[in-house]
Amino acid sequence: MTFDWVGYLSLAEELAGQGKTPSTQEAKLRSAVSRAYYAAFCKARNRLRDQEDTKLPPFDVHRFVWDQFKNSDSAARREIGTNGDRLKKDRVKADYDDTIPNVASLTVKALRLSSQILNRLDRL
Repeated sequence: MTFDWVGYLSLAEELAGQGKTPSTQEAKLRSAVSRAYYAAFCKARNRLRDQEDTKLPPFDVHRFVWDQFKNSDSAARREIGTNGDRLKKDRVKADYDDTIPNVASLTVKALRLSSQILNRLDRL
């Protein structure tokens, strides 16, 4: 079944406390995947920028951030980069694909990967 993209507006209104019609579960799950990605991405980006004084490029910053970790000599950093790439692919599916066969399992995976990335970043 194709996702009804208007469901995102219902979710946005619901989140803003202005919901007129309840959002669908699929809209919630897709948003959860996206938010899980951005939690991990922004924390990784900010670590590079603020703690490691890495200059971020104006374009392709997502690829740049995950590549910085993947190309490290540190196994923990490589794991962060690899999981970041995986999570980004899932986020792109959630944000753009009309149909996701099992959005619930994709969401569980995204939450797990994001949590692992955030935990690894905290331990660097």
